[in-house]
Amino acid sequence: MQVTILGSGTNLHPTRAAAGYLIQTDAPILLDFGPRTLSNLLKTGVDRHTIKHLLFTHYHTDHFSDFLTFFFDAVCHSMFADVRPDLTIYGPPGTKRLFGMMFRTFPNWSDPPFQVILKEVKDRPFAIGNTQVTPLPMTHSDQQVCLGYRVEYQGRSAAFSGDAMASPNLVKLCQDVDLAILDCSFSSHAPGGSHMHAEDCGKVAKKAKLKKLVLSHFYETADRSNVVAQARRHFSGPVIKGKDLLTLKTG
Repeated sequence: MQVTILGSGTNLHPTRAAAGYLIQTDAPILLDFGPRTLSNLLKTGVDRHTIKHLLFTHYHTDHFSDFLTFFFDAVCHSMFADVRPDLTIYGPPGTKRLFGMMFRTFPNWSDPPFQVILKEVKDRPFAIGNTQVTPLPMTHSDQQVCLGYRVEYQGRSAAFSGDAMASPNLVKLCQDVDLAILDCSFSSHAPGGSHMHAEDCGKVAKKAKLKKLVLSHFYETADRSNVVAQARRHFSGPVIKGKDLLTLKTG
């Protein structure tokens, strides 16, 4: 299994795209689609029209907004070039309502040339081909469910916190995984709010017995301090500071 970070920042970070990850198992899977991640997807060499599965952690715009451009492009491509494969979108409760509203609002979206399947998930595992995906609710926003995802393929595993605070569910999601990409929005000197800071990530990594910790989802303040050193105060294993287009292997 291979993971490419399409975006390691948030919102309008000056040097990083917002949240997004390309997971490659027996088929490409996209997890979150924040601003500027579509441009980075094009740089990977993966044909965007072959992507059939999208996972969303939640629908704050820094995890979602490039979907609008992606889908409009997919409709136009299928109308005037080759019809792309059907698209399955997985997300937390509220996914069907949100996408149903969008598809009714935008011209040509309500009847695209390919099928769109919407699946709401919460805490039950499901399969995408030979890839096992386990969602779990994270602690982030009172207004909506935010999911983390654990992805397993051919004996390898990766976990993605999405936006999250430290919680028993996050430790469970990450337990013994080969690779975990965690929300490190802030340095240890800044208030975490509804996100983790670097030391939180290190504590989760230690409790979950991670094999490798990857820090991501940085606000600008996190880039002004040594978040890797801060995470290492609690976790003695490998710690990587994520960056856009960094490719990681679970094996």
